[in-house]
Amino acid sequence: MSYGYTYTFPALRGIQAGREYYVAMCPLKLLPRIFLFDEAPVPPELRAQRTLNRARVPEIARYILENQHDYAFSAITAAIDGEASFEPADMGDGTSDVGRLTVPMSARFVINDGQHRRAAIEKALEECPELGDETIAVVFYLDEDLRRSQQLFADLNKHAMRPTKSLGILYDRRDPLAGLARHLARNANLFKGFTETEKTSISNRSTKLFTLSAIYQATGALLGKSKKDSINDAEKELALRFWDELVEVIPEWQLAIKREVSSAELRQDYVHAHAVTLHALGIAGHALLEAHPDGWPQRLQHLRQIDWSRSNVEVWEGRAMSGGQMSKARRNVQATAIFLKRTLGLILTPAEQQAKARLVSIKHESASAT
Repeated sequence: MSYGYTYTFPALRGIQAGREYYVAMCPLKLLPRIFLFDEAPVPPELRAQRTLNRARVPEIARYILENQHDYAFSAITAAIDGEASFEPADMGDGTSDVGRLTVPMSARFVINDGQHRRAAIEKALEECPELGDETIAVVFYLDEDLRRSQQLFADLNKHAMRPTKSLGILYDRRDPLAGLARHLARNANLFKGFTETEKTSISNRSTKLFTLSAIYQATGALLGKSKKDSINDAEKELALRFWDELVEVIPEWQLAIKREVSSAELRQDYVHAHAVTLHALGIAGHALLEAHPDGWPQRLQHLRQIDWSRSNVEVWEGRAMSGGQMSKARRNVQATAIFLKRTLGLILTPAEQQAKARLVSIKHESASAT
């Protein structure tokens, strides 16, 4: 029983589909109190939202705590099951859509979009209570008996699209590796003018050679870096030099840079114009830099002996290719990196030796079958 107690929010009133809805500013410390998460297992047909994926919560909470001066969240969307009243502010015209939204404490609130944000905020408040006075926008819909909530959830998520990996890297100013990938896309001979910065895949007719996400992944492998790892100026210069030196030992890349062959032709005819090989070159490059920190440019010359053409199925099938098609699967990246490391005269790790033995066995069995 609420005994007449209410929640009051400064709010804006709007109209959608002929119904009133409200946008309010809600203090973060109030979120866990009014938006309770029901832990009881409920069949999907009776829920108004997806179940909470608790694995996502710590990552979002860390985002808040590590970026307390520049974090940002979009609005939470919630349904109110109960009586709510809107009192317009006196703006002199009698029709103001600015005012106060009052909701009895006996009303039920259900989050239609944003329960992971709400759970992460609650977790972040445990460690940093002073965040409690900050606010987040909440869009409130009136939904007596919560009859519309499932449809509202479906409608809100129907057209939602996550940004591509490349676009996320392009806009990420907190990840040093993302910054390095953008730097390489602007300055490395191989990537300058040949980087797809929005999409994760490249169309057949595109003039681009590699995606920004492919450069990110390959350069991370080259330097042994992961997301959020620090990168110093020497490592930044080393990455740029490595990719530029590599161009000098792959003639087809030089032709593409000179515009003497199209990117589409390279993708059609050569394995080195695909992300799987770029990633493998990064892995092999990392081992090369560690084994020969001073003489690695000379060692790269060994790659000149490789026939990179896709028609060279004896080499690339089971490595960069699977069933005649380029494959970015982890095992294909590893198998390609192993081949490149052997060509460079580098020692394989025990895991790589086992993977190499499996590939040889598979190729032998395949040859015997034919």
